[in-house]
Amino acid sequence: MKKKTEKLRYLCSVGDSYKGPVGLYNIGQTCCLNSLLQMFIMNMNFTKILKSITMPRELEERKRSVPYQLLLLLEKMQDSRLRAIWPVELVSCLQKYNVPLFVDHDAAQLFLTLWNLIQSQITDLELSERLKTLYTIRIQESMVCLDCNVKNHRDSSMLTLSLPLFDTDAQPLKTLEDSLHCFFQPRKLSGQNKCFCEECGKLTYWQQQYELFAVIAHMGTASHGHYCAYICNPADGRWFCFNDSNVCWVTWEDIKRTYGNCHLYWGETAYLLVYKKNENQLASSPDTSMTVR
Repeated sequence: MKKKTEKLRYLCSVGDSYKGPVGLYNIGQTCCLNSLLQMFIMNMNFTKILKSITMPRELEERKRSVPYQLLLLLEKMQDSRLRAIWPVELVSCLQKYNVPLFVDHDAAQLFLTLWNLIQSQITDLELSERLKTLYTIRIQESMVCLDCNVKNHRDSSMLTLSLPLFDTDAQPLKTLEDSLHCFFQPRKLSGQNKCFCEECGKLTYWQQQYELFAVIAHMGTASHGHYCAYICNPADGRWFCFNDSNVCWVTWEDIKRTYGNCHLYWGETAYLLVYKKNENQLASSPDTSMTVR
């Protein structure tokens, strides 16, 4: 424990001179919420959208506006010289939409809840579309007739990918890359699964060029536990661990240990993996973020 603490020591000293990433205090089992908020706020494309929203006029509107409360929280975190701040106003706002305190949330479900609230409450249609583009995963399925070689394409979109744990032979998949390859691998459709281009079809492989941006990690059991977030600083590529009010730097080796390593002190396991499209791919496709569960 001492070695872990020394390795993950804060970057800057306490006091007015502190300029590092700011944590969020846990105000009632809000570790899951805190981790997701850090994931949103550390995304520079998301904060650009947030800073462009129209301010609600009435006080009561502001209290009920999730985007506005997120913007206030962002400004406090950017201006603060403290290591952590209290997200009380935002949590109070979320409670108005039946997001309760003092319960263990599922990170994937809470992510969808937050995203839908933010998306639905941004009144500017252009900003709403930019947000949708930022977090929507777009997949193109290609069907090839094995008889006549005619190709048909179908586009679909989603916020998360639920990846398989076992391959087509019911063997466990050992790595995330294996799960992604299994999800996208070509398949010959047969029986009731045939698509109509005459009698049969084929699903072609389609590649996503993404890089890891954040890991939402869970420790504990399915009914009780704790969340923290590992997030890459886009400015310099350094990784930080946001564990409620505690913020510290970590190495790439620490990130890799969150998958299948039971010897970590906290015992955390990667649960949500957030990817950003590589910079050299942005010009060819608008998708800039995806979440893998």
